[in-house]
Amino acid sequence: MKSGFVSIFGKPNAGKSTLLNALMREKLAIVSPKVQTTRHRIKGILTEKDYQIIISDTPGIIEPRYKLHEKMMQAVRSSLEDADLALLLVDIRDNWEENDTLFTTLKLKAPSLVILNKTDDVTKEKLAEAKEYFSNKPYCKGIIAISALKKTNLDELLKAILERLPEGQPFFEGDDLTDLPTKFFVGELIREKIFGLYGDEIPYQTTVLVQEFSEKSTLTKIRADIIVQRESQKGIILGEGGKSIRQLGSEARKDIEAFIDRKVFLELFVKVRPKWRDTENFLKEYGYNG
Repeated sequence: MKSGFVSIFGKPNAGKSTLLNALMREKLAIVSPKVQTTRHRIKGILTEKDYQIIISDTPGIIEPRYKLHEKMMQAVRSSLEDADLALLLVDIRDNWEENDTLFTTLKLKAPSLVILNKTDDVTKEKLAEAKEYFSNKPYCKGIIAISALKKTNLDELLKAILERLPEGQPFFEGDDLTDLPTKFFVGELIREKIFGLYGDEIPYQTTVLVQEFSEKSTLTKIRADIIVQRESQKGIILGEGGKSIRQLGSEARKDIEAFIDRKVFLELFVKVRPKWRDTENFLKEYGYNG
């Protein structure tokens, strides 16, 4: 029996959340084209008869500007500490030297594989250059080229992971896919819609707090607060005559129903909390514990 912790590290938008979802064959992490969508460490538990892999998606590594960013980087550090294997994810179209600097500063104790992502539309020459560039780096114990979005070469990646994991008993019993509660994912699905429906500023200054998650006989009732920093942002979330928040609620409800496989009654409210991203008490209340 192989059992161990595998953590995915990389720059924002390298495709970490997409890779977690692809390996799990289930949507656990929200995704968007915007950077810094992931704010928490999200663990997926992949269990088969002869192995259990606990795969962690981590926030993209950034220089903190707010206490929220510091909490995000604490989540990265906790993933570094317990990893049996690190997957260093590189968008092959990105700057390789910047990625190399980032991976070097991680000071990895666990062995690591460099995963070249988004390789489906690059030339063989560019792929060969990338492999040559990373192959002689001290942290690199192997290189695998994939496309997380198109799910190509994931079997080879899984094989390479299993070869490097220690033998041991499962850390989690049963067939759970994650150690996080359903309520957490409900908030994330709402936040994903905010990233998709609103402009650049709003998603980064917004978070979601699920206040009620109660299962009735015929449906699940969910009440959630959307937290913003300024009154003007509240107006943007609501939209003229409440049009925008109705669209947000409708789209989020559909995804939540698909996720929990039940009918959902969803209520959304907008609350203004100035400087919540830099206020310790607010961050704890909203689940940002690092």
